[in-house]
Amino acid sequence: MATVNASQTWAAEVRRLADERGAVILAHNYQRPEIQDVADHTGDSLALSRLAARVEADTIVFCGVHFMAETAKILAPDKTVLLPEPKAGCSLADTISAEDVRAWKAEHPGAVVVAYVNTTAAVKAETDICCTSSNAADVIRSVPEDTEILFLPDQFLGAHVKRVTGRENIHVWMGECHVHAGIDGAALRERAAAEPDAELYVHPECGCATSALYLVGEGTVPQERVKVLSTGGMLAAAESTTADKVLIATETGMLHQLRAANPTTSFEPVNPRAECHYMKMITGEKLLESLRTGSGEITVDERTAERARRSVERMIAIGTPSRGGE
Repeated sequence: MATVNASQTWAAEVRRLADERGAVILAHNYQRPEIQDVADHTGDSLALSRLAARVEADTIVFCGVHFMAETAKILAPDKTVLLPEPKAGCSLADTISAEDVRAWKAEHPGAVVVAYVNTTAAVKAETDICCTSSNAADVIRSVPEDTEILFLPDQFLGAHVKRVTGRENIHVWMGECHVHAGIDGAALRERAAAEPDAELYVHPECGCATSALYLVGEGTVPQERVKVLSTGGMLAAAESTTADKVLIATETGMLHQLRAANPTTSFEPVNPRAECHYMKMITGEKLLESLRTGSGEITVDERTAERARRSVERMIAIGTPSRGGE
């Protein structure tokens, strides 16, 4: 009971401080459960960033990682954006720099650069158009078929997009999220064999996405049981599934939202060790400290923000990203 009381006291203090500061708290799907529960809104990074631009609050407390808070600042330049732990980075975003993009473009003059939103503001500024995992194929199809595409930074999402669009003139940067890359084909095959009646939800950043489709192709797993989905897509599918069990191939923080959305289905991770330590760096105490002191303010220089904003807005003009941005 003491733990429950402490949790309730902490949550009440968070809400009091947020009201006092006039702040809205946004939490990514991979955050600690208590952070998700106390937030005003929980979702994927792009949906939260677009929400940040619309809310009336002057202060956005973004519980996620650095590039996400940057994207919120890009889309809401007049708001104060706080990241409770500024050291919360991203192994995928760190695989490419703005200098890398400029050098790559020099090797492929005339190519269109398509960047996953899981990139820094500086990289977005060097990009022609951004994409999410749910609309990447539509973004690729918006580029003339005879135009080369430089897709960055995730190799697994890039391979998935090449597969579903049939485009051969896509060059893919060999970056990866260390957590999703660790959810490999061997683990997926083992779990699928052990749970023959379970559905499979696989994030396209995962190293096992190709294996999932291979399992379908060889008849090991029926096609209707395998879904390659963004995080928001997983949530939508979870709400409507009637399966007894669903195996989830993404960061384990997503399980909290899925279980809340559908308590009658059992949601289990393909790899229970698939935890992003960056996402878990924001603790309850760090959230309180940010609300108390305004620590962790994120800024993006005006020129970089302007160029990065164009690449995001071009994506949005193609079609509003689904609820499942990443």
